[in-house]
Amino acid sequence: MYARQVDQEMASDGRIDEAILEAILAGRLAPGTRLGEVQLGEIFGVSRTRVREALMKLETRGIVRVNSRRGWFVVEPSAEEARAAFQARRVVETGLILTMRGLDPAHAAHLRAHLAEEEEAVVSGDIGSRTCSLGDFHIHLAEATGNPLLVDILRDLTARTTLVSMLYQSTEEAAASHGDHTAIFAALEAGDFAEASRLMVDHIDDVEDGLDLGVRRIRADDLRALLLTDASPARPRSS
Repeated sequence: MYARQVDQEMASDGRIDEAILEAILAGRLAPGTRLGEVQLGEIFGVSRTRVREALMKLETRGIVRVNSRRGWFVVEPSAEEARAAFQARRVVETGLILTMRGLDPAHAAHLRAHLAEEEEAVVSGDIGSRTCSLGDFHIHLAEATGNPLLVDILRDLTARTTLVSMLYQSTEEAAASHGDHTAIFAALEAGDFAEASRLMVDHIDDVEDGLDLGVRRIRADDLRALLLTDASPARPRSS
């Protein structure tokens, strides 16, 4: 019985990691949102020890931070950390593209289908779906390499730049990313990886150029709803 409980809690521990990361990527969890150990334990049905272990893993990935007095919070990137995150995206994503030897038919079809879904999300005006779809493009691109480590790195970097955008990117100045993604895919499909890399740099530059270093505070809503539902607060587009 004990072994079964431990196995169940370890599985739930992974769910906490994924739920928090996915909620950030979808724009539901804002920078500075408090992640109470007791509340998370109740939401996922696990002990505080398991919650703490999950949060410590996210801390090593730069997604959450702990304050000795106030507990755990989603990170609020500083201006310097924002610049560092975008610089890391440039290095990783351009390097990723330049090391690709081709785009196999299955991955090409997957990216093409994603771009169609992304366009629908953009046209629909649903900010949550749009945010999630635009960030997913970069993760799907990493998946095309077949390297799971690159996928994990891109997921974490995309989450960080999503948080940056929530703090520093105004709605009026948010870059329109779908056209950039379409152009990058076209270059990849044509086998012009140098052009695709150049377009990726331009794309990331455009998003970063749209940042306003005057911090905008975003209200954190009910943690249970943010983690376990598809409801998404209005926020600027990123990635």
